[in-house]
Amino acid sequence: MESLSAETWDTAICGTGLSQSLLALALSRSKKRILHLDANDFYGEHEAALSLQEADAWAQAHAGGGATHHLDNQLAEGENADEDVTSDKDKLSVAPKLSGKKSTIFRNAHVWKHPNAEAQGLSFPRAYSLALAPQIIHTKSKLLSQLVSSKAYRQVEFLAVGSFFVYSSTDAVSGTRLARIPSSREDVFSAQSIPARSKRTLMKFLKFVIDYDSDEQKPIWQGSADKPLSEFLVDHFKLDDRLRDFIIALTLTLDGKVTVRHGLTTIHRHLTSIGLFGPGFCAVYPKWGGISEIAQVGCRAGAVGGSTYMLDTPASIDEAGNGGDISIKLSDEVSIRTTTLISSQQIRSTTSQSISRLVAVVNSPLQPLFGVLAEGAPLPAVTVVAFPPGSLLNNTQLGSNTPVYAFVHSSETGECPSGQSVVYLTMQTIPLSSASEVLDMALTTLLQAVPATGEILYKLYYEQATSSRQSLVTSQGDATVFEFPSPSLGLAFDDESLDAVKEAWKIVMKDEALDNSFMKFEDREGMDDDDDVYD
Repeated sequence: MESLSAETWDTAICGTGLSQSLLALALSRSKKRILHLDANDFYGEHEAALSLQEADAWAQAHAGGGATHHLDNQLAEGENADEDVTSDKDKLSVAPKLSGKKSTIFRNAHVWKHPNAEAQGLSFPRAYSLALAPQIIHTKSKLLSQLVSSKAYRQVEFLAVGSFFVYSSTDAVSGTRLARIPSSREDVFSAQSIPARSKRTLMKFLKFVIDYDSDEQKPIWQGSADKPLSEFLVDHFKLDDRLRDFIIALTLTLDGKVTVRHGLTTIHRHLTSIGLFGPGFCAVYPKWGGISEIAQVGCRAGAVGGSTYMLDTPASIDEAGNGGDISIKLSDEVSIRTTTLISSQQIRSTTSQSISRLVAVVNSPLQPLFGVLAEGAPLPAVTVVAFPPGSLLNNTQLGSNTPVYAFVHSSETGECPSGQSVVYLTMQTIPLSSASEVLDMALTTLLQAVPATGEILYKLYYEQATSSRQSLVTSQGDATVFEFPSPSLGLAFDDESLDAVKEAWKIVMKDEALDNSFMKFEDREGMDDDDDVYD
């Protein structure tokens, strides 16, 4: 530890979330002196993948309004210092941290375990890897392009995302409650549950979306760009309620009120992503814990490039140095100096929306949900089920205006043992603390709708908000402090978050930053496609 203070670091990166880890990847060939820290004893920060034991401790730490953060700079504007104290209960469940501002991104977390969980098949804690960020990644995502250009893609095993289903009380034709959304010409015309006239209407819309941004099609929608997509679907395409539910589900909107502009953009991305990496699927998911796996690959690249890594290492800003450096105090009172400090924002914005998420382990493979989508297509490991607003009504009218999405993961994701599944249910947080009840109802309804028996073995519930959506950049003398925004709440990866990574990279690289060199690396000498460059 003492040797760390012998030099001034070009940058100290606090936290191993996706943004910080992609920055580490971007800097891995820069020959900069980089110290990468995390107060947690696991990688991933807001996007971590947790064993059951880690999930229990994490939930205990975030049972209230949040957990103490690893970087002490200053209290957020308007934050009460008396509210920034971690309870003794919290201190027992997380790695010891120096005093600092409280993270309020996650809150109200709790776990439930089946009374006879082990007898019903719950395995040992590390047999599970529950993702805090189970986002799917469309094949046209810029993230995938950057993983390819940086050669990091070889270290990630991507799995296909399969069918998108919509739940309804009953399907008049087939009698099923889960209807698969057709998203290609072949799908539409082979769908037995859609009448012939509706098929022609749906095909008309799909053709329009493929070319929606052309000069010919823009006049049709630009006048309605900021109006609800649901109204546009009726006014211009005469889609019935059922087909509208299909289209809205493809947008993965959390509030059900997606605009025409955003909805068309999202559906266009979905449709044009189909077949890019193989027949039948439009998105992928990284094995072993989703986004967390990409974060670990970025950190591995940073380590190979010469960065120094320290987990379980709290840090706090000590002072701004006279020479334009920042002094950071680590564990055991050791201080290091850096000219650039990178971290992530931990305080929820006062205008932030919030999502509620329920992660459930089920002792069934739920096999009927994982059918192959097209000839030659891979067996999917993830499938999506949408519960439209109003579809989960009970006698208390819970959830009547809020859609719920279930991402069902098979054991092929590496997140649970063979013969089991992990279900991630997400909705916009609703008042009166009833979101957890709605998600429980959705989970029960899903298991009843799938013709397969299954018991719920373990559940993790939490609520997640966002910080400011802008990066925060401040100066301390000649030194710079940069804070990434917290992750997007979207169910599909948001490429806009990559802009902040490039912004931070330019700050660290200074005059050496060339736009055309960002995330673009040649193979290391002596390496080829079959080599594991980061082992």
